[in-house]
Amino acid sequence: MARILFNHLFKRYGKNTDPVVKDFDVEVADKEFLVFVGPSGCGKSTVLRMIAGLEDISEGEIYIGDELVNDLPPKDRDIAMVFQNYALYPNMSVYENIAFGLRLRKMSKHEIDLKVKKAARILEIEPFLERKPKQLSGGQRQRVALGRAIVRDPQVFLMDEPLSNLDAKLRVQMRTEIISLHKQLGVTTIYVTHDQTEAMTMGDRIVVMKDGVIQQVDTPEKIYNTPANMFVAGFVGSPPMNFVEGYLRRNDKSYRFETNRFDLEVPQGIALAHSFERYVDKTIVLGVRPENISVDSIVLEAFPGCVLQGVHKISELMGADRYLYLEIGAKKPLIVRTSPRNAYDEDAKVTVAVEMSKALFFDPYSGVRISD
Repeated sequence: MARILFNHLFKRYGKNTDPVVKDFDVEVADKEFLVFVGPSGCGKSTVLRMIAGLEDISEGEIYIGDELVNDLPPKDRDIAMVFQNYALYPNMSVYENIAFGLRLRKMSKHEIDLKVKKAARILEIEPFLERKPKQLSGGQRQRVALGRAIVRDPQVFLMDEPLSNLDAKLRVQMRTEIISLHKQLGVTTIYVTHDQTEAMTMGDRIVVMKDGVIQQVDTPEKIYNTPANMFVAGFVGSPPMNFVEGYLRRNDKSYRFETNRFDLEVPQGIALAHSFERYVDKTIVLGVRPENISVDSIVLEAFPGCVLQGVHKISELMGADRYLYLEIGAKKPLIVRTSPRNAYDEDAKVTVAVEMSKALFFDPYSGVRISD
């Protein structure tokens, strides 16, 4: 097993082009499960391919263990990669697909047989070893691709959106199986996805990327609760965080967040902990997650200074939750996550209380969260 060190990594396609990966600087701990997440085209798969040796490094260094691998051929890096499209040989059986890399290494038939059957047992694909890939379901094919990686006993697993071709139910099942497999094998793993749910449920830590630049590296809990900026706050979470632009006003020692439609009291604890002084009478962005907005009468009575009224436009029933979309005069509707019992007619007025103690504030120009 091994740690991985990215030392100020850049990737350019051409000398005079802007880098698609910019100053990527992260250390992955031994046995860690690290997830790269971000929108399509943000550079996450490019970084993965640079680790594997499938892309040249324009600038910077990659270490696997204590070895600099910049100029090392892919076959000598001791990594195993699981691709989005499985990359199975259609004319070979499951057994032959899993054994293929071992045969290239000139292993004995006995050792190959032991390794293949052990991987098949772990992944519960023993009954399918004589089948061809076309005779398997998507989930079974993904297990074969994982089996082919497992038998190599690599220092590092690289997984490039391995679940994106599966249906929603199977993705959930395979997420659980990959996490269980990682705990069982303890191999350092880097997992690439554009799905923030996968990132939040699978990673020990998450690297959030945008336009080739790291936005934040942290645990799922910290990414969700203390995002570094508006991009991270809006990208992680479903439904996404609400952002409302307004002004910060001060009256004696108290602060209020004001718009042309409503104003909300900023709790003293937040006001004292945050660097608000330079934002007084200036534009500021309030960020609040849908679950931190309530239609409950008890909450409304408890926080009279944090109440606003919106006009109900649409709602989405999501089984255990209902998402209300309220028009409040902002550019975007306010999304409220509530009980499915709370149904409203179109254009009905809905009064809600914002849990300002859980609200975040952002600089409107840089997008950076205003913190302690």
